[in-house]
Amino acid sequence: MGDLASTRLGASAFLDDLASISAATNQQNWVRRWTNIGNAHCLIGDLEIEKGASDKAVEGWLCALTAFEVARRLVDDDDAQRASVSIKVERALEKIRSSEHGIERVHVACDDAAELLAYYLPSGRPDLLAPAVICISSEEETGEMLLGRLLPVLVGRAITVLVISHDDVSSQWRGQTNFMLSCCLDYLAAQPNIDSSRIGVYGDGVSAVLATDFALCDRRVSAAVCDGGLWHWARTLAAVGWINKTADLMDEEALSARRLLSIRRLSCPALVVAGGRSAVSEAEAVKLQVDCEMAHIDLELAIPRTAVTPAGEVENFVTSDECIFGWLEHKLRRSTAPSLFAPEEPVRF
Repeated sequence: MGDLASTRLGASAFLDDLASISAATNQQNWVRRWTNIGNAHCLIGDLEIEKGASDKAVEGWLCALTAFEVARRLVDDDDAQRASVSIKVERALEKIRSSEHGIERVHVACDDAAELLAYYLPSGRPDLLAPAVICISSEEETGEMLLGRLLPVLVGRAITVLVISHDDVSSQWRGQTNFMLSCCLDYLAAQPNIDSSRIGVYGDGVSAVLATDFALCDRRVSAAVCDGGLWHWARTLAAVGWINKTADLMDEEALSARRLLSIRRLSCPALVVAGGRSAVSEAEAVKLQVDCEMAHIDLELAIPRTAVTPAGEVENFVTSDECIFGWLEHKLRRSTAPSLFAPEEPVRF
């Protein structure tokens, strides 16, 4: 029953050790334990708000969000417990919203007939002109679930976020998706406390593909956590191999040239998250990073730590999210000049 920092430290340590833990203990027991930890933090938050201690109450609910996210990661997608834990996340989020913490449910106008629902969380430094990031949930989650996971990471950071659901934009044809995301960027650029020259995009899971397409389409994007064009590249390579039976015969120079086709058109720094639940394979991402380093393209690679359990691969989302938003903050700083070289080694977090 510590503060947010110790709660997240404990969650990260547990996820790092999960492979050995799950082999020795029934995973359902850990689901119950982390759900109970979340319940206890919620209760602490409720008691603190009754005392008028709003900041302590919010910290309790943020601790609960982290605990509930650990529980959700341990449950199969079709398990009834997953829906139950998701409801707990929604309730904790509603408590934080009702405490005037700054989270807003906003409507982003796309045209005369359509609008997009999103969550808006202003920077933790209202006195500064802040950068902003459009965050797109994975195909398996709603925008609300992504917000619940990210909120403990975002508190106190000098960055504003607009969180949207994958389903709300991905069901459109490609040009319409980019148009809707451009409307989100327009919305952020019009806010008085946002620096319109420092707006990035983050696509979680398969939404990394949407983030790449958007960054290629709208040159106002200043940083992108995306797939680097690798998803479309993998489909193209598979199609060529199936039609011509020659994919394995292409020389590495030709493969590298084709792999770089999309990323060369990207006008902003990129971070590619590979492996685990990502849309990008680790092997292809490493090849792309090497190609980008040789071509002096600002692309970095991050590989989350994962544990293999009976429920599948479980990613350490705590360190992953901290690394992603640390990278975004760094790239969206006003004084940071674009770097010419990607790091020699992928960042493993």
